Amino acid sequence: MRPPDRQFDVLDRDLRRITVAESAQFHAVRPVLRLGAGILLAVSLIFLALGITGQQPGLVLVGAGLIVAGWLGLSIGANDIANSLGPAVGAGAIAIGPGLALVAAAEIAGATLAGHVVTHRLAEGIVDVRVLTGAGGQIVMLAALIAAAGWITVATGANLPVSTSHSIVGAIAGSGLAAAGSAAVSWGGIAMMALAWILTPMAAAILAGVLLALLRIKVAEAPDRSRAARAWLPPLIGAMVGLFTAYVATLVPVLSLRLPQALLPGAAAGLAAMLLMRRRVGQVLAEAGGDRPGMKRILRQPLLFAAVMMAFAHGAGDAGNVAGPLLVILSPPHRDPLPVPLLLLALAGTAIALGALLFGRRLVGVIGEGITRLNPARAFCITLATAMIVLFASGWGLPVSSTHVAVGGVFGVGFVREMLDRRADRRRAALPAEERQRRQLIRRSHVATITVAWVVTVPITALLGGLCCLAMLWLMGA
Repeated sequence: MRPPDRQFDVLDRDLRRITVAESAQFHAVRPVLRLGAGILLAVSLIFLALGITGQQPGLVLVGAGLIVAGWLGLSIGANDIANSLGPAVGAGAIAIGPGLALVAAAEIAGATLAGHVVTHRLAEGIVDVRVLTGAGGQIVMLAALIAAAGWITVATGANLPVSTSHSIVGAIAGSGLAAAGSAAVSWGGIAMMALAWILTPMAAAILAGVLLALLRIKVAEAPDRSRAARAWLPPLIGAMVGLFTAYVATLVPVLSLRLPQALLPGAAAGLAAMLLMRRRVGQVLAEAGGDRPGMKRILRQPLLFAAVMMAFAHGAGDAGNVAGPLLVILSPPHRDPLPVPLLLLALAGTAIALGALLFGRRLVGVIGEGITRLNPARAFCITLATAMIVLFASGWGLPVSSTHVAVGGVFGVGFVREMLDRRADRRRAALPAEERQRRQLIRRSHVATITVAWVVTVPITALLGGLCCLAMLWLMGA
């Protein structure tokens, strides 16, 4: 029997890995923070000069918006790349260099094909910019970008895990409130987003837990693991690939497929994936001989596909944080409704992809190959669940934090694994009261961190957005 302090400790070790990853993130993205601080200083000097000279206000608004939004995209890519690629690199499914290129391409594809819904929500669903006169809408969105970028720079520098989505929502609301009053703010829309921030980590926990239970009960603990792997894994992977392919097919403009029509290419892709997975399982079983095959080798390719799905979902959700405010800044005043150009979405996705390529290598290396990597089976369940939940939220135009959703998946996987361990061996000695208290404190601290991160971020960025907006209105004499 294992000592009591080693029982059921997987969840706690995974939560400690998240803490280490957050610390590593600060050191890896330090160059991005310096760049952001320099950009914010430069933009402040530009507006100070504008207030003194009063020259070309429209051009300054567009130029400053592009600069700040570009840095925000770089920051998003640099901070969140490890969520997508770290587990696949840690499992040996792909090297860091090709993985970064693949994930960057998926980010751009997700932004271009599926980023329009969140973009619309941020551009028109928080503040009604049509009630503002002149360049009021542009000022509101530029102030929001500056406030969100400033808070992210300060918070990340202080090693605080904040969300870009939460920051931009709070900043837009505060800026709009300062410019046009409470009547211009969609409080119902903000409440819906806040509810999504609570529910999506819970949904990821449930989905990731169900996936792990399926793998554990039907495959890992089966009397004949080889036979169970052949029976369960190919259909599971085929369904994952087929559904994602059908979803992407509905988004491609040149195809213009509805869901029933998209099921055909989805079924073809799913069948191909199922046959390839069956072949892969057979190869691993043959190489293992009489030994029980390890899940790490079997799940390498599915984990890589889940990473691509995660990057696509991240692009679809987070590109709107850049493209939403820019859509208002670049559009003529009082345009109703605002169309979302594919070029704008592609540029937002490219900024995120560049952040991943330029600044993500070190962070992925620490998280994927260092002490923070997850067990491949748990990583697969968490990554797939996170991707599915983020895609669902993005389809409804709800900007959510992929990191917080992933943490919800970690909790779900940990709780299910502990439940299955206890069911498998009820004779184990009960944990001492001190050990149970210690673990409760670890888990509560992470829940509190997530809660405080978005509860504090929204009012702080709202305050900063309002102050930035009032300062810009004063400088421009509006």
